[in-house]
Amino acid sequence: MTELSEESAQYSASGFDKNDEHFYYITNAGREFKSLIAYNLETDQSSNLFETNWDVMYSYLSENDKYRVIGINEDGKNSLIIENTKTGEEVDLPDMENEDIVAVNISDSEELMRLTIGTAKAPNNLFVYNFSSGDLKKLTNTLNPDINPDDLVSAEVVRYESFDGLEIPAIYYKPHQATKDNKVPALVWVHGGPGGQSRVGYSALIQYLVNQGYAILAVNNRGSSGYGKTFFKMDDKKHGEEDLKDCIWGKKWLQEQEYIDSEKIGILGGSYGGYMTMAAMTFTPDEFEAGVNIFGVTNWLRTLKSIPPYWEAFREALYEKMGDPVKDSVALYNKSPLFHAEQVKNPVMVLQGANDPRVLQVESDEIVAALKENNVPVEYVVFEDEGHGFIKKENEIEGYRQIKQFLDKYLKEEE
Repeated sequence: MTELSEESAQYSASGFDKNDEHFYYITNAGREFKSLIAYNLETDQSSNLFETNWDVMYSYLSENDKYRVIGINEDGKNSLIIENTKTGEEVDLPDMENEDIVAVNISDSEELMRLTIGTAKAPNNLFVYNFSSGDLKKLTNTLNPDINPDDLVSAEVVRYESFDGLEIPAIYYKPHQATKDNKVPALVWVHGGPGGQSRVGYSALIQYLVNQGYAILAVNNRGSSGYGKTFFKMDDKKHGEEDLKDCIWGKKWLQEQEYIDSEKIGILGGSYGGYMTMAAMTFTPDEFEAGVNIFGVTNWLRTLKSIPPYWEAFREALYEKMGDPVKDSVALYNKSPLFHAEQVKNPVMVLQGANDPRVLQVESDEIVAALKENNVPVEYVVFEDEGHGFIKKENEIEGYRQIKQFLDKYLKEEE
């Protein structure tokens, strides 16, 4: 019988077996990482089918239960285990060491398997695997044919110690042109969330900026998912504090690299990462030379109060993570950059969707106005037909172009 803890836990369903004897689900209840559990519908007993020191991300059985698929979030990318349930043996797949296996689907005949695989150097592509022959065939090529893949860079998983000795994982991108004699500027990238994760996968913006000569360290600060329940809860109701220090110590790691211009390091991120960018520029104003806030929160009191009713489950989870805007109003006021904008010294860029239901435009309007009043260089870009993030490709291209121009101006000192 699986021992369940009374503390909060995450659950996701993984379906039934062919005979409807077992129900499968994934949970981290009573354990550090998410594991695959089998629940026997007749005996009312649960058993642990699979666990490791990483989170199980997804699992399912093929049409006739011949194969069990288990996807594992292994250090920022999904690895794959496929077990033949009849023999108990694992299927010997081709080497996919640097690939992120986003999704899997096995044909009803159980002879073929479709894989959705991404890498840092290419968007997701479809592959088909033949169980009999062991052949893996690529079906699509989604990278723009005008882009030379050799111009893109692979992602490297690195780790560094933060202010208190905690080991922080990060995804690192080093420009091809970076050398000891050709030092490049750098950026600390903060993922969305709170509780998100930077992963080894394709990011058009990251590859674009790295190609233009910016080293990027995508920090998985404490509070990020994928590294266990304890790590995930480390920044609960302490955002803009220790997690911000993790970003600053990421900057220090960048400064130790001999090919980085240690005086030209900025910070950028979207949504929660946009908040972290503004928190860095506000509460640690001397640390980063420039900041790019993409659809980011600057007033937690307004954001938490304005969550619509149809996001009730999300609201409860966010209150647990960030705080209640009534009960924790003082703490949320203190960590909201809007109310402390007079502390900002260095240039900031803000990108905002006019139809954003999470971060209302008035929020960005107010922080931009406050920065201008204090004579801080600020560039403000509003997309009238976007919400919380880019949907239209032309807006995305234009936004990325303006981000590059802003960074070139303040980190490369180009006009």
